[in-house]
Amino acid sequence: MSCSTCDLVYYQNVAAAVAVILKKDDKILFTVRNKEPKKGMLDLAGGFTDPDESAERTCQREIEEELGITIPIENFNYFLSRPNDYEYKGIPYKTCDLAFVADFPDEEIILEKEEIADVKWISIKDIKLEEIGFDSLRSVVENYIKTL
Repeated sequence: MSCSTCDLVYYQNVAAAVAVILKKDDKILFTVRNKEPKKGMLDLAGGFTDPDESAERTCQREIEEELGITIPIENFNYFLSRPNDYEYKGIPYKTCDLAFVADFPDEEIILEKEEIADVKWISIKDIKLEEIGFDSLRSVVENYIKTL
């Protein structure tokens, strides 16, 4: 979009978001979405990056907010990124989902029930990719499994 009067051009840039593969033994922690989009489907803990926030800090903050656990920022290891289409209240957003991997710290999970209905520890061999809500995260998990 552009303005013919002032020559301003509006570029719709992507929003940065993170997803964290929390692993323990041969299992990955999945969240179950409690809100649209993709309510009831599997997800990875994570969310949108705030202004002036690094991706690693976003991982840490989102894990604290969603699961009530604290992981040191240096424990988040970048894995890969995938583009995503995220529709919220009828508005499509283009995101770049940055995936990280971290070990689960053996703390008690305290769910943020507004966003997360439940958590599920799923063994790598039992993961059903079609149950993961977003294409980007399905690709992340599939690629992660291939690296093992």
